[in-house]
Amino acid sequence: MSNTFSDANRTWWDQDAHDYHQSHSAYLSSFYWCPEMLHEKDARLLGDVTGKRILEIGCGSAPCSTWLRDRAELAVGFDISMGMLQRGTGNLVQADALSFPFTDDSFDIVFSAFGAIPFVESSLTVLQEAARVLKPGGRFVMAINHPMRWIFADDPDSFAVQYSYFDRSGYTEFEGERLTYAEQHRTLGDRIRELLHAGFVLDDLLEPEWPEDLTENWGQWSSKRGKIFPGTAIFVAHLPQ
Repeated sequence: MSNTFSDANRTWWDQDAHDYHQSHSAYLSSFYWCPEMLHEKDARLLGDVTGKRILEIGCGSAPCSTWLRDRAELAVGFDISMGMLQRGTGNLVQADALSFPFTDDSFDIVFSAFGAIPFVESSLTVLQEAARVLKPGGRFVMAINHPMRWIFADDPDSFAVQYSYFDRSGYTEFEGERLTYAEQHRTLGDRIRELLHAGFVLDDLLEPEWPEDLTENWGQWSSKRGKIFPGTAIFVAHLPQ
């Protein structure tokens, strides 16, 4: 019986891998941080990656790590879903984000682009693991669904409020007693406090605006919503030297 977020989401993403790639082919074609299609070549949130060892958390089929492969010294991605990993190439590892299979101080940069962090019981544990494998002074960047998005219905045309922003109980789906999908919710303040508790210094918080020429919906992300309020929050941080 699946009783944990990890078990449920491993099975969910294994089963959804084909449909996910069919639905989001443009987004998965390169290193885009978010449904607003912010590309790393333009944003440069990772900084100069030349000669750097980089780790991606929750890489899925690893379009981001693939883009980095010829630019960095080493780009490694890991994900809990073998179904997703089998669609990628390169230095890919199957692992749970609650326990990184890497040694201390082994990477210059660690990042996540909508991977793993919203899908675990303890996002703080993921951040602590990221801090553990980062070298002193290393950079950490995570892009997640904007916490304000949580309150709205999962519908790109709806502005109906469905949940309380302050309800941290998360979202779950069950088949009988078996947990089949799970997603956590934290407020913006929670996210910042977790970063600080894990030992990071917060450098920036980006809320990408919806591009004028982008008309394609991405799940609940749409131009209708995106022109009014943010759908993505990107945290840029570093470890002290």
